Amino acid sequence: MLKKALENALTSKESDELISAFDQIGDIIIVRIPDSLLSKKKIIGQTLLNEVKVARSVFHQASDIEGDFRTRSLEILAGEKNTETEYKEFGCKFLVDVENAFFSPRLSTERERIANLIQDGEVITNMFAGVGMFSIMASKNKKCTVYSIDINPVASKLCEKNIELNKLVGKVISINGDASEIIKEKLVNKSDRTLMLLPERSDEFLESAINTTKNGGIIHYYSHIHADKKSEAGKLSEEHYLQVTPVQSEILGSKIVRAVGPRYYQTVVDIKISK
Repeated sequence: MLKKALENALTSKESDELISAFDQIGDIIIVRIPDSLLSKKKIIGQTLLNEVKVARSVFHQASDIEGDFRTRSLEILAGEKNTETEYKEFGCKFLVDVENAFFSPRLSTERERIANLIQDGEVITNMFAGVGMFSIMASKNKKCTVYSIDINPVASKLCEKNIELNKLVGKVISINGDASEIIKEKLVNKSDRTLMLLPERSDEFLESAINTTKNGGIIHYYSHIHADKKSEAGKLSEEHYLQVTPVQSEILGSKIVRAVGPRYYQTVVDIKISK
């Protein structure tokens, strides 16, 4: 759609270089533009705003997600300069800030998978919860309690608003702070199920995940794995986990969550631990 709309503004070579995929989050569009096309970024932004009728703003992602707060820099290309919007997924509503708090629409399938695994009565620790999407989806249709932790105060504040928006006060508890410290102070052996949604630093926080998880509990361990063959990524992530874990573990399964680069994948391993 984008390439066709820009056929009169870009040369055929420029059109080939254009990344036609973009993220639409509520009424905000985020697009990546290669360096070779930055001189045309305003044209690209305005074209997207014209073509996607529900769009209010178009931003260029000017930096990767980075830092402890997992934020990114966005540059306004067209429309309103407002990074907050409302996003809906599987019957839940979320207030998100696409620049100042971690959020990815590309994890929707994994959020649904985890929500379907939850059993009534479970206690869950979500160690890197962002605005609370996994936490809220997990507790929306199940009788469970979720401790939703994030070090970013903007993310934690949005999580609190999303808890109220989805009428889950008391079922999801938003906690702002470092997950390791929060677990050590309040959540040792509390969790039947623990989510580790910080794939680039999972090894660093594995001990804390084990500390919060009860004997016989389940950890969802996310990591980034290089694999020459896509079919090998899950098995490689299982092998890596078994190399770094300090506890007896039963692998329940593994899968690719999404590709994050050439031969580079975000994976998840589901593990039952024995302490």
